[in-house]
Amino acid sequence: MSAEFTASEITGGKCAVVVSDQLPAGLGANAASVLTMTLGHRVPGLLGPDVKDADGVVHPGIVLIPVPVLTASNDRLREIWELAGHGDVVRVGFSSLAQSCRTYDEYTDRLSGTATQDLDFVGVGVFGPRKPVNKIVGSLPLMR
Repeated sequence: MSAEFTASEITGGKCAVVVSDQLPAGLGANAASVLTMTLGHRVPGLLGPDVKDADGVVHPGIVLIPVPVLTASNDRLREIWELAGHGDVVRVGFSSLAQSCRTYDEYTDRLSGTATQDLDFVGVGVFGPRKPVNKIVGSLPLMR
């Protein structure tokens, strides 16, 4: 399911990715990359058009707005997941279950037998109107 936003809602909106402060750098980067790719798929218009450089080489469009990568405790990630599930905010979760799977088939098999309340989120991505997104993630530190 994709969310529909106008061009002005995209450029006036806010996007953020929050990863667990308990993850080592490599797993944190992995979680952030999965979340940003999924948000790019779920929010049509979030990516800009392709651009030609001075030599005529075409470069794929990149995200139209900044995407800070923030950190939070695992408990706070659960709160973010729950808070972002309301209104016009699009949320994408990435769990330790997902991160431990080697294939998408393994992921779908394991996830289909796991209740949402039993998922341990290691990352959550959000996009939506600036005010509600700021309320959810505005006080969190950048990933270092």
